Amino acid sequence: MTGAVTALPDAGPAAGPSLVTVAHGTRMSAGNRIAVAITAQARRRLDVAATASYVELCQPHFADVMTSAQGPTVVVPLLLSSGFHTRVDLPGAVTRSAYPVRLAGPLGPHPLLAEVMVRRLLGAGARPDDPVVMAAAGSNDPAALVDLAEMTRLLRRRWDGPVHLATVGGRGRRVHDTVAAARAGGRVAVVPYLLAPGHFLGQVRRRAASAGATVVADVIGADPLVAELVVRRYLACTRDHTLAA
Repeated sequence: MTGAVTALPDAGPAAGPSLVTVAHGTRMSAGNRIAVAITAQARRRLDVAATASYVELCQPHFADVMTSAQGPTVVVPLLLSSGFHTRVDLPGAVTRSAYPVRLAGPLGPHPLLAEVMVRRLLGAGARPDDPVVMAAAGSNDPAALVDLAEMTRLLRRRWDGPVHLATVGGRGRRVHDTVAAARAGGRVAVVPYLLAPGHFLGQVRRRAASAGATVVADVIGADPLVAELVVRRYLACTRDHTLAA
């Protein structure tokens, strides 16, 4: 399966700097379409030109979009935590633009993402007091680990039952072990802390099922609250700043 996606339709006259979103990218076209859908929602809210791009595995690559920029740009990463991409890859690619660029931080951690995960859990059949395992891709980056701990705290504030963090890779307790321990008292629900389907979602589902998870929710996806968060990131970059051509 290819990672190709359908391009965004023309946005019409721009009312401000262009919006460029940048997702990680996957070989699954369904996963890459999440970035396109979120970007389209944000574009309609902001009334600016917008492009969805990817770090790798799908076109257009973010570095190429920066190279071909035709004016000032605000870049909003569709990434859930800090890490190598936000610290190194994206800032490096931004320098390819001949025009001013403001680079926002990652989407997470944020209360709106906790709200979406609650929606996904309830939609999958989780009970409000079920123990929950928030399953993330994972990282060895200390900044990412801090972000994951904060996101876990934010989800705990919105959920009646206990919430545990698990990771597929990097540092931290693994999904299978965390789910198995959490279900010792009976039911347990798993919610992927992932924006889109891809390799890591498959890993989460397999490991959660093998450990006896009662419910495995869907990814965060192209929820309107995610688009709202992109809009907020864009406006924070343009508020009190002028991006002159």
